[in-house]
Amino acid sequence: MKTRKLGNSNIEVSALGLGCMGMSEFYGESDDIESLATLEHAFELGVTLYDSADTYGIGHNEELLGRFVAGKRDKVVIATKCGIIREKGKYERQINSSPAYIRSACEASLKRLGTDAIDLFYLHRLNPKVPIEESVGALVDLITEGKIKSYGLCEVSTNTLRRAHTVHPVAALQTEYSLWSREPEDEILAACSELNTAFVAYSPLGRGFLTGTLTDTKDLSKGDFRIANPRFEKENLARNSLLLDAVKDIALAHHCTLGQVSLAWLLNQGQHIIPIPGTRRKKYLQENVDSTQVKLTEANLTELDNVFKQSAVSGDRYTAEGMKGLNV
Repeated sequence: MKTRKLGNSNIEVSALGLGCMGMSEFYGESDDIESLATLEHAFELGVTLYDSADTYGIGHNEELLGRFVAGKRDKVVIATKCGIIREKGKYERQINSSPAYIRSACEASLKRLGTDAIDLFYLHRLNPKVPIEESVGALVDLITEGKIKSYGLCEVSTNTLRRAHTVHPVAALQTEYSLWSREPEDEILAACSELNTAFVAYSPLGRGFLTGTLTDTKDLSKGDFRIANPRFEKENLARNSLLLDAVKDIALAHHCTLGQVSLAWLLNQGQHIIPIPGTRRKKYLQENVDSTQVKLTEANLTELDNVFKQSAVSGDRYTAEGMKGLNV
C-alpha cells in the first residue's frame, strides 16, 4: 500500500484509509466479531488510517476501535472526532465546538480508545456562535499536552479553514467527496493544497451508490439512514442511476468493479487526497484496497468528469437535520 502525508503533520498514512462508522450504526445492524475481523484484515493489507467519531454508536465505535488497536497502537493512525451530540437511537443532533466541550470530549475518547494520544482529532461540525479561533485554541492546548498529535476540521468553508490555519496549521480537512459529491472542487480542494492540508474524503463510494449494487431502498435494513436520504428517494435514485452507465463501461474495460473505478478516479484528483471508504465486511475491504492498482486513462478521467457534473446529480446529500453545521 502506498502512503500519503497527513498534511502539516509528520504522519504518513496509507493512501486509502478505512471509515469505521458503519460498524456501529446508520447502515443497519452490525456484528462486532465481523467488524473486528474486517479491521484485522485491513491491517494485514497495509491500511494504517482508521476513522471514527464519538457520535458513531454513541461511543461504541471508539470502543470497538480500541479493542482492535490494542497491541498494535504504534503501527496504526487513529482519527476520531467531536462536536456532534446525539441521543442513542436518534438522528437529531446538537453541535458543540466550545473549548470546554472539546476538552471533555477528548478525554472521553482517549478512555474509550484505550490510548494516551489521538493521532488526528477533528472538530466534526462547528457551531457558528463559537469563533473558530477559540475552538482551535483548545485543540492547540491538547497538542501541547500531548493528548492529540494533530487536528482537523470537517465540512467547513474555505474562510474557516484559513482562519483556523492562522492559529495553527490544519493537518486534515474531512468532507464528503466522490463522483456524485463534487462540491469540494469549487474552492476547498485548492485551499487545502495551498495550505498543505490533507483532504480526507468520506463517503467516496457515495454511500454505496457508486458500486452499482443499490437500485432500490426497499431491501435496506431498518435503521439504514439512506432510506430517508434525498438522493436515494425513488425518483432521484432512478435519475442518478443513469449516470452509472459510464462507470460500467470503464469498469468493463479495466476488468474491475464500479466501486474500484470510483475510488481510482478519486485517488487521481491529487496526492493530498486520502479516501476513507467504509465497510464492515472483508470482501468489500479487499475490493476497495485493490482499487489502488486500477490505472485509469486520461480519457477515462475526462469522461467521468463530464458525466458527473454537480448539476447532473439529483437530490441533496443530507436531510435538513444532517445539513446542520455544514460549510460553516
